[in-house]
Amino acid sequence: MAFGFLAQNSIFYVLIAWVIVFVIAKASKLDKHGFEIKPYSLTYKNQNVQLILTKVLNKTQRATRIFSNMSVVLGFVMMGVGFWYLISNLSNFFVKPESFSEMTVLIPGVTIQSSVNIAYFLLAVPIVLIIHEGAHGIVATLEKIRIKTGGFAVFIALFAGFVEPDEEEFAKAKKISRLRVIGAGATSNVLFSFIVAGLLIFNPSFALIMPDGIRSMFYTEPLGVPIVSVEPGSGAEKGGLLKDDIIMGINGVHISLPQDFAKIKLKPGETATVSVIRSGQVLQIPVVTTPSKDNPEKGMLGITRAALPSYQPVVPYYIHWSPEVFMFLLWLWMLSFFIGIFNMLPLPILDGGKFIHSIIEKRISEKALKVTMMSLYAFTFILFGLNIGLSAVKSGFITI
Repeated sequence: MAFGFLAQNSIFYVLIAWVIVFVIAKASKLDKHGFEIKPYSLTYKNQNVQLILTKVLNKTQRATRIFSNMSVVLGFVMMGVGFWYLISNLSNFFVKPESFSEMTVLIPGVTIQSSVNIAYFLLAVPIVLIIHEGAHGIVATLEKIRIKTGGFAVFIALFAGFVEPDEEEFAKAKKISRLRVIGAGATSNVLFSFIVAGLLIFNPSFALIMPDGIRSMFYTEPLGVPIVSVEPGSGAEKGGLLKDDIIMGINGVHISLPQDFAKIKLKPGETATVSVIRSGQVLQIPVVTTPSKDNPEKGMLGITRAALPSYQPVVPYYIHWSPEVFMFLLWLWMLSFFIGIFNMLPLPILDGGKFIHSIIEKRISEKALKVTMMSLYAFTFILFGLNIGLSAVKSGFITI
């Protein structure tokens, strides 16, 4: 039982991974190469970032200027989406519990629940941070704001990238310049998430997590129902059914939705012909059924099926992603989107707080400014706290 608890709560894998990283950093003497190593963090700073950013800007100046202007508008949009998500999710807990999304402190909207997912997380996060901080730095360079240093930091399970603009130059810059710099990071993440979504859009597995309105634009009808798992020793395993196979028929009866399984009547010992789609090919697989645990007179294949179908795309697949590549891209998409959106919420440590502060400062008194910002921070903290607290009420200890 203790092992099961460890296996299901991947925070322990995170701690083990951190110990390994810390030991390797110490053994490699990374502190002699610009790293600052502490028992709880690993930080790297580079003072030559400005040169790199200037070279990039020289090749992309026109596109960067357009992007920087977009980031101001999209900053407001992303902030609104973040608030909408938190408020609607909170409402779902009471009105539509099955639609309530569990949240953790790590990254709202994203929950890591296995050691395999931790690997995808660790691979995707650096890419997301480089894009985020690189956008801040390039736009700052465009606005003639000097960048002193850039780098990254790891705090056990939390990752942070940073570029440090010259504080005096940033404070003296025009308000619109500051808004462009602040909004650039989150905007780059969300735009990048759309690019990744474009790579995934015609994969039936990705269709499962699309909102109905968007899904109908790219998919016509369900292909069938995916297999979530295959029971060891079952007829399904012996017959050759695999996880992620898409069942589209059993004994000639078409399966497009999960409720279609109710049409299938199987007897123990019967050989059922299961039609599946695997890697774009249709296969006919004979499966000898076994008695159901609940009803010995009823035959079962020995699979766990998905609660949602897999969908038929409007256009043919143009890329067949391997499961590993698909999962990596899925994590890259999730992290880019959610980090971008939630980073624009008004909290002291996030870009959203700086964004609002830059807008209203000098328009009201210093005292009114502090009251307004503290009120916004408190409101956002309460929204986060309620979402995270109700997640714990629903599921107890929440894994990361």
